[in-house]
Amino acid sequence: MASIRKVSRLAEQGRARHAWEVRYRSPEGASRQRTFLRKTEAQRFAATVEVDKAEGRYVDPRAGRVTFGEWAARWQETTVNLKPTTQAAHESLLRSVILPTFGHCQLSRIKPIDLSEWVAGLSETGLSASRIRNAYFTLSGIFKAATQSGLIARSPCIGVKLPKPARRDMTCLSASQVSAVANEVPERYQALIYLLAYGGLRWGEAVALRRGRVNLLRARVEVKEAAPEVNGALHFGEPKTFEHRSVALPSFLRDLLAGHLGAFTADDPRALVFTSPEGDPLRSPNFRRRVWFPALKAAGLPASVRIHDLRHTAASLLIAQGAHAKVVQAHLGHASIVVTMHRYGHLNPRAFDDMTAKLDAAYAALP
Repeated sequence: MASIRKVSRLAEQGRARHAWEVRYRSPEGASRQRTFLRKTEAQRFAATVEVDKAEGRYVDPRAGRVTFGEWAARWQETTVNLKPTTQAAHESLLRSVILPTFGHCQLSRIKPIDLSEWVAGLSETGLSASRIRNAYFTLSGIFKAATQSGLIARSPCIGVKLPKPARRDMTCLSASQVSAVANEVPERYQALIYLLAYGGLRWGEAVALRRGRVNLLRARVEVKEAAPEVNGALHFGEPKTFEHRSVALPSFLRDLLAGHLGAFTADDPRALVFTSPEGDPLRSPNFRRRVWFPALKAAGLPASVRIHDLRHTAASLLIAQGAHAKVVQAHLGHASIVVTMHRYGHLNPRAFDDMTAKLDAAYAALP
């Protein structure tokens, strides 16, 4: 059991000052002690430490003396199975947003109010809401790991209000606009534009598509790989959600791909379907500068249209044809239908009119 005793300390002016020392043993039997200025605080700690030991929640106070920066470095080293893009994002956020404030602080001394003040300060600097939120989520993950490892009793990431991210207006091209852009790019990239706009592939998925995963007989492409670009290097690996999927193609796109494979893709099943004229993998910055922006200008479209907007276009084209949300989800490779509905549910305002018309018809059919 924890014991409390009164001790004397020498104050600055030579006068004795009383304090209260709690002596207790860790679950491993090691002797520990902690000093408090008030007896009530000592009594509260003594009672709490015994309950925590009994319920398996005891955390050695000395463990939390490690600095946030030291623990963050260890967390990075031991966090595995992260995609290169995720790992690079963590590193960037730690370096530029998190460590300058908390790197030197002891883990156990960082409180919720410190995080709230940090978030408020970042907002005042003009940092975007999305970057602040991402930084907080990275920090929260680090504290969660510290809690699981027994360095701190609980995470300070409690009740911190985050700024709401600004909603970016979604740009969806019409079928005629897609054709206008495709007609302005070199022939070797026309099938790519249509695949992005009708197949809904992410750029990294299209760049990593290999000849052996294009099934012309079944009019399908198998999405099993992606190649995001991180710090100037392509990283071939699993798709974003780690889910493989089979994307159905309209017949016109199947025919386009057949022609493209014959003209621009090597016979090797491992050969990339879309490459530069030199046969190298496509790089997003180069493609945007040399192909995408000139095509937008020639097609009379604003430069604000992104390549990723072709993925939104695929969703809008499917929804306009009455595709069920589950079909859209499977086509785009979303991990959850919640994501699909959140992003694209507003694209079908006619659904309510169709629904009420069907209800009217059902009522009219009653005897």
